[in-house]
Amino acid sequence: MASRLQQVTSHLVPSSNVANKIGVKSPEDVVIVAALRTAITRARKGGFKDTLPEEMLAGVFKGLIEQTKIDPAIVNDIAVGNVLPPGGGATNARMAALYAGFPETSSVNTVNRQCSSGLQAVVQIATAIQAGLIEVGIGAGVESMTKNYGAASLSPTSEKIADNCSSAADCLLPMGITSENVAAEFKVTRAKQDAFAAASHSKAVEAQKNGLFAAEIVPLEAVVYDKDGNEKKVIVDRDDGVRPGTTPEGLAKLKPVFDENGSTTAGNASQVSDGAAAVLLMKRKTAQKYGLPIIGKYITSAVVGVPPKIMGVGPAYAIPVAVERAGLKIEDVDIYEINEAFASQSVYSVEKLGIPFEKVNPKGGAIAFGHPLGCTGARQIATLLPELKRQNKKVGVTSMCIGTGMGMAAVFESE
Repeated sequence: MASRLQQVTSHLVPSSNVANKIGVKSPEDVVIVAALRTAITRARKGGFKDTLPEEMLAGVFKGLIEQTKIDPAIVNDIAVGNVLPPGGGATNARMAALYAGFPETSSVNTVNRQCSSGLQAVVQIATAIQAGLIEVGIGAGVESMTKNYGAASLSPTSEKIADNCSSAADCLLPMGITSENVAAEFKVTRAKQDAFAAASHSKAVEAQKNGLFAAEIVPLEAVVYDKDGNEKKVIVDRDDGVRPGTTPEGLAKLKPVFDENGSTTAGNASQVSDGAAAVLLMKRKTAQKYGLPIIGKYITSAVVGVPPKIMGVGPAYAIPVAVERAGLKIEDVDIYEINEAFASQSVYSVEKLGIPFEKVNPKGGAIAFGHPLGCTGARQIATLLPELKRQNKKVGVTSMCIGTGMGMAAVFESE
């Protein structure tokens, strides 16, 4: 399998763009002026369980405006990653933008590349800026898994295609089964998975205790209804899935969810969650024109396909392509934000690439605080950039596996 993927990705050569080079500042660089997110809360149980996705999204949009003091009219286009809602959440995204204060002249679109939708939205905006199609844009992501998570029915056409193509049929596998496939094929033990999951919670607990998420989270007021229908207003400013005291020994007691003889449990898989995030991008010369601070620079990105039945291996193959395009080596990257869809695939990807575990998700990951599908790609950027600054480091990579068999990665530089 590895040799097949290496053959497939060998033609993906480094970018030759003059701008967006590591360690070199150019007026044409695509820079990040602000990156913010909501807290991430447990679906059906947390602070956003009664909040509409457009409300969460509008909250982070307003946060960008308030933090940067930009005139909303300078934003030409907004791309929003969204996975679950009917119509791709296009109406919700447009409503959120208008409600947040962006004028009718600002355009909006939504994008669905499964778990990388938020990152794809950011890359889409960055690419449009590079090409000169727009001057200022926002890449964002939102997901209310409370409102929209559930099994989708297959059309007769989908069933017919699946019957005649094994790879297509593998696209329909439950994500938990693909996790079991990765664990079995690459011998990722239950002990390794539980240790990785416990570490995710431990790092997130410490980050919360030390206030490390404050720079990235926009506190939002939300309305929560109890079982009797009574309304209560709350301020949501904390990821509520983080569990202090989580240990490998405790996780080892949980039963497998998808295969009674398997190793994927509720404790070593990402949580079903609600949340939103947004990233404001423009060229360096534009940021300087408006007197805006620059917190980071977009360098490059990559998307690759992998076998659907082991979709979780995506980061192991997307990261090398993105890093090579940036003119770097794996060891040159200071921090990796790799989405923890499942501990099995996270452990595999990190070990496959030889990344020291201390460089991966230093503030915890989706196992600890959740994976709102369309939000995660943008959320990772909001998490990465403050951490690079805190550690006085420069280069970061975000990455995730993608349902139906893909991986995506992007490279950023802190400023």
